[in-house]
Amino acid sequence: MIRRPPRSTPKPSSAASDVYKRQLWFGWFGFNGGSELIVSNVLEANAVALIFVNTNTAAAAGAIAALVASLVFGGGKADLTMALNGALAGLVSITAEPLTPSPGMALVIGAIGGVIVYFSILGLDKVLKIDDPVGAISVHGTCGIWGLLAVCLTNGDASFGAQIMGIVAIFLWTFVTAGIVWTILKVTIGIRISEEEEEAGADATDIGIEAYPEFTR
Repeated sequence: MIRRPPRSTPKPSSAASDVYKRQLWFGWFGFNGGSELIVSNVLEANAVALIFVNTNTAAAAGAIAALVASLVFGGGKADLTMALNGALAGLVSITAEPLTPSPGMALVIGAIGGVIVYFSILGLDKVLKIDDPVGAISVHGTCGIWGLLAVCLTNGDASFGAQIMGIVAIFLWTFVTAGIVWTILKVTIGIRISEEEEEAGADATDIGIEAYPEFTR
């Protein structure tokens, strides 16, 4: 069988992808704001309000920064997918510490996350040849690292040493645990479908429908 070179698979609907990412954006208010746990007094209510502002600001900045990066470095074409991932990158970047930054600093943190996610996605895909169809490693991994380091920019109780130690601990736990689980799955039930199923599409073989029927016309 002739092996085709790897290529990106277009999403079936950019509009649907936009809706899904906006739902995540909206849900992040509960994620970050809810971490404050109470709003029963003025101090905590004001803290939650600032967290909401910083969360939204970082997401918007990340989306714009990733969009601009795609325009500047991507041949002058606006990439909606990159803009949406940029919004998520901004959200991830601010989540480690959404309270202590000013809104202006939240904008900077989110914008840097948007630029980081753009180059991280390209680097993983084109340089390291890692198959990450939705950019999850770049959004949650690379920008998660940036977010942990960014805590030190606004929180005087944090230190780069402690943050780096946390990054290493998370990295080791994730890779060791995932490695064990996936190795067990590989030697028992397997983690790859057959080449014939790859050609037909897993949707067709598993549930009897085609995810991209327009590709077969």
